[in-house]
Amino acid sequence: MKPSPPVSTRTMSELFTNKNKSGLTRDLIEALFPMFEEASAGAIAVDRDANITWINSSYSQLLGLVDPSHAIGKPVRKVIPQTRMPEVVETGKPLLLDIMEHNKQQLVVTRLPYYDDQGGIVGAVAFVLYDDLQPLTPLVSKYRRLHRDLAAARKALAKKSRGTRYSLGDFVGGSPAALEVKRRARLAAGRDMPVLLLGETGTGKEVLAQAIHAVSPRADKPFVGVNVAAVPENLLEAEFFGVAPGAYTGADRRTREGKFQLANGGTLFLDEVGDMPLPLQAKLLRALQEGEIEALGSNKVTTVDVRVIAATSRNLESMIAEGSFRSDLYYRLNVLEINIPPLRDRLADLGVLCEALLGEICEGQDMRGEITDAGVAALGSYDWPGNIRELRNVLERALTMSEDGDLLDADAIFKVLPRAGQRLVSPVPARSVRPLARIVAEAEAQAIEEALVTCRGNRTKAARLLGISRSVLYEKLARLS
Repeated sequence: MKPSPPVSTRTMSELFTNKNKSGLTRDLIEALFPMFEEASAGAIAVDRDANITWINSSYSQLLGLVDPSHAIGKPVRKVIPQTRMPEVVETGKPLLLDIMEHNKQQLVVTRLPYYDDQGGIVGAVAFVLYDDLQPLTPLVSKYRRLHRDLAAARKALAKKSRGTRYSLGDFVGGSPAALEVKRRARLAAGRDMPVLLLGETGTGKEVLAQAIHAVSPRADKPFVGVNVAAVPENLLEAEFFGVAPGAYTGADRRTREGKFQLANGGTLFLDEVGDMPLPLQAKLLRALQEGEIEALGSNKVTTVDVRVIAATSRNLESMIAEGSFRSDLYYRLNVLEINIPPLRDRLADLGVLCEALLGEICEGQDMRGEITDAGVAALGSYDWPGNIRELRNVLERALTMSEDGDLLDADAIFKVLPRAGQRLVSPVPARSVRPLARIVAEAEAQAIEEALVTCRGNRTKAARLLGISRSVLYEKLARLS
């Protein structure tokens, strides 16, 4: 048996010489060309100046060229406007996979530069791998599926870790008061400074704090919230700054991290900060000023980078006057103040709030909650001391006790609305007597017209501005037409 002849490595050696390391030689391109041309839907070659030197018949037909010879010598961009062949010739870098638009077609192409024996760029060749994206559908679908799965996994991980659940869109409202809150929240998100949220309980202070964090540069870092009023006073220091091993009897042998360490790099939300005892206020002030904390029972100082958002339903200025809240801490926290109005001061938002809350309540259940205009008007007769939290509770109870399925009217609302807190409507002296239905219809038509003009015909925005659902707006427009 004859031994196999030695395999020549001359071609491979040439391919990896210094002068040819940037690309393929012309000889190699010419050797591979027939195979590529046969497997592709079209092929073309250009010279050093990106002028066409050759084009095969299949590519000519694909481009709609009647006579391929007329394209020879022309700049390639004159024939194929979207091509990137000049870029390949200029940079010497191949574009192995690209999607090119041409005459409403999507072509999958590969482009390769080629070199002479001295390592200079001679030109480039391109092959149309696919003239239709259909063969790539399984690959694209798999990529999109993996991308969706990855996004879902990240979202689930964020919920399990110290992330946020709310965005600025979750602070619902289109009234001037609500829009001002959102404007100041966006301002706060863009500036890395302490924020103080003032508002009654149930107005959405934590929703707003999470929303500010979610659109800030710290969004990919932890968001850690702590309700000061919910933690026993003797545990607050450990809760904030952590505990060193053996700090007290029964303490763990491991260091227990506090909220400042957990929020390092991100945002620390201090809810009901007005309930913080004076001794802890002094330590919090030092942490904010110096960016340093000291765990309970430790002599080691740890540097932390935390953005603080504080919230309270109490009047801190009155507490300062009484001596129960430090003025220096107040000024440190109150760099940017956002006052969140109570629900009774933005009743125009009742409609959109009901729509959003009913959607949340009914999510995942076999029901679809809706409320009539009369139902919204009934809600407007109440003072809402518990604000949006109380509104949600009333809607849940109304849905549970409703006898008309998922539709809440005035009767369904009045059945569950607390009697205490009803608004007193002052009598209005009569001027000219007209049918009530006519007065209401005219006022309604005028309000709808003004809302549509303000929103430039956008019905979704107009419905939000009017405080009603889109479906109700469409019904009213149908009656007016």
